[in-house]
Amino acid sequence: MLLSLIRMIQAFRGYRRNVSELSQLSDRELADIGIDRSDIPSVAAGTYSR
Repeated sequence: MLLSLIRMIQAFRGYRRNVSELSQLSDRELADIGIDRSDIPSVAAGTYSR
């Protein structure tokens, strides 16, 4: 149980790190990689589909 809690915390931290890094990109840079600013949460969570 403790390991699953640790894994959840690590996954959440990774998600927040990804959101933070993607949010720092300009709209042009996001467009270059094929995503919109509103797509950032799903891209960071790994649930993005085109």
